[in-house]
Amino acid sequence: MATSLVKYVGELRTEATHLQSGTLINTDAPKDNHGKGEAFSPTDLVATALASCMISIMGIVAMKEGFTTIDGAIAEVTKVMYAEPRRIGEIYVKITFPKKNFSEKEKKMYEHAAYTCPVAKSLHPDLKQVVEFIW
Repeated sequence: MATSLVKYVGELRTEATHLQSGTLINTDAPKDNHGKGEAFSPTDLVATALASCMISIMGIVAMKEGFTTIDGAIAEVTKVMYAEPRRIGEIYVKITFPKKNFSEKEKKMYEHAAYTCPVAKSLHPDLKQVVEFIW
């Protein structure tokens, strides 16, 4: 079964529908690539998906292991574009955790989960992924 349906709506914009839930995501080309920058660009979504995947997998670890919850963790994402060919060259993810007493074991397992999440493992190895954990 298909995952999503993406419709080009004109003016360098798309509307993506998640078929299982009906959730919509709109995209717009960035200002530096002929767009208006009024919504996530497709490359913004890739960078954002990396952080979302990392936090989701850490949440699964917390649930499975009975660890301290990471509820309230925030990931700040910075995407750096390269030219020739135009592509995402670097993604910086800064994850700030709620102020809790995480054990060293928990920290190690959460960090491993982040680095090995499916999106991180799916991105090209030339794409630099830099992750900072703020405990």
